[in-house]
Amino acid sequence: METVLLSAALTAQVTEWLDNYGSILFYLIVWGLVFAGTGLLVGAFIPFITGDSLIFAAGLLAATSDSVNIWVLTIGIGLAAFIGDQTGFVLGRHFGRPYLDKHQGPKLKSAIAKSEKFYAELGWWAVVVARFMPWARVLIPAIAGIARMNYYKFLSANFVGAIAWGVGLTLAGYYAATIPAVKTGSYAIATFFIVGSIVAGIRSWLNNKKTV
Repeated sequence: METVLLSAALTAQVTEWLDNYGSILFYLIVWGLVFAGTGLLVGAFIPFITGDSLIFAAGLLAATSDSVNIWVLTIGIGLAAFIGDQTGFVLGRHFGRPYLDKHQGPKLKSAIAKSEKFYAELGWWAVVVARFMPWARVLIPAIAGIARMNYYKFLSANFVGAIAWGVGLTLAGYYAATIPAVKTGSYAIATFFIVGSIVAGIRSWLNNKKTV
């Protein structure tokens, strides 16, 4: 993850936001960037400013500033992350898929069919794991919508991902300010879901092999 490399620089940046604009606008800037990262696909162009480093740095700042309430910050980030992915999914499903259906050739049709199969089998894990990968977190929600992933599966995966990533990394940054060992918690969260994804992928491959 980009957290370790860029959190120091972004801590200075978010501190400047707080000093210049005050706590209310600080919250809105952070929440807005988290939402825009996936909901408006901004993360495709500035993935690091809308991702792990931002929320980790915001958590670090909350630990040292009386102007930032960690729970207001954390809950807002979780909601922004959740709504952002929901927006990406809806855009993919209601705009991306109809457009592709009108313009698809044989190769695109085959790709869509493979995507639908993938998201039917492994979509839940893909949505959760994508939270911890800069480019994937931008694209996966929209692609899940295009592939017509089951909405309720996406909803639950999005909720888990928003908690694990948004809430988890923000609190990791907050507690890392006083307990440096907590930094490893962010890696532990990512590792858990990535390993789970690999296990699910292997199981799906074995099941498909049996049916061939």
